[in-house]
Amino acid sequence: MLTARTTLGDWLDDPVGGPLVRDLLGDVSDLGPARVFALDDLVALSQGRLTRANVDDMVRAANGGELVVAAVPKKAAVPMPVRDDLTLADIQIRDPFLLRHGDNYWLYGSTDSNIWAGPGTGFDTYRSADLHTWEGPVPAFRPPAGFWSDGMFWAPEVHSYQGRWFMFATFTAPDGYRGTQILVAGEPQGPFEPWSAGAITPREWQCLDGTLFVDPDAQPWIVFCQEWTQIQDGAIWAQRLAPDLRAPVGEPVLLFHASAAPWARTLPHAPGSYVTDGPFLFRLDSGNLIMLWSSFGDQGYAMGVAHSSSGLVTGPWTQEDHALWATDGGHGMILRHPDGRLLLTLHQPNTTPHERAVIHPLTEDSLEKDHQ
Repeated sequence: MLTARTTLGDWLDDPVGGPLVRDLLGDVSDLGPARVFALDDLVALSQGRLTRANVDDMVRAANGGELVVAAVPKKAAVPMPVRDDLTLADIQIRDPFLLRHGDNYWLYGSTDSNIWAGPGTGFDTYRSADLHTWEGPVPAFRPPAGFWSDGMFWAPEVHSYQGRWFMFATFTAPDGYRGTQILVAGEPQGPFEPWSAGAITPREWQCLDGTLFVDPDAQPWIVFCQEWTQIQDGAIWAQRLAPDLRAPVGEPVLLFHASAAPWARTLPHAPGSYVTDGPFLFRLDSGNLIMLWSSFGDQGYAMGVAHSSSGLVTGPWTQEDHALWATDGGHGMILRHPDGRLLLTLHQPNTTPHERAVIHPLTEDSLEKDHQ
């Protein structure tokens, strides 16, 4: 049964729904990652060219004249057995975030089997002593009764701050608006509980992928994306936070739009639209402040580097000409190993359910080029 929340891929694979979508969109041979979007996501993506009424008409046409509405059932999570012999190749995960605490590494990320639709379970974490063999999954967050989001739980990051552990994670409300909420726990493995009152990003913006940055004056900030689905040319913003991380302070500051990067390309199915994903800020030994962030390049999902000319979160920010990671992977972060080495973690490929975390060594020189 096809509904407005059925993915474009499932519509296209259906003998009735496929012709309806092709009549609407024309050539669909290059949809790529857009196949995971629901049909009614096209209302926002089309910038007004497609209306909710058009979507309802398609659902009726696919269901013999009946407007079938998707149910979003609550279901009990079936716990997965905890294993202690996993490798990264065994763990489906997007938007990976790596934390070192004591002698252990903790890996977090978008861990629902289908993060694009349906009820969400929460976030799991995995523990390792050597980055090769992992133990898990350990439930790090499960939504409490009455939680404001039913699904699309994305991109958790965990930061140590003032003696506790804070998770910054993206959630989507039933009305379609999404934002980053801050959660808290006493241990890196959780369980995490809501800390901010809902999303801490602007409530009527489409926001995602918030990350914590603490400036040299100990002022905490959240750096986050405003989605291309709302503004077409995706943007990255910084917002000061209260010292306890419970509320925003002042107004958000625009850092840059995705089109500022020479390596970024518009989406093939949405000409003129540029993605911003996964900002992560890191200060090099030189004192220079860089930001990893992701978009789409010539070879699909990619990740580039921006540099703050002032060394402050407010920039101004300049972009590298070429992507740091150019081929079908991104949403990365950097971990400094106790011996001084830098480790880059990202997911690759970008296709569900095949995405996996990969870890690669980095050098400071590779991140400083042309910005000495």
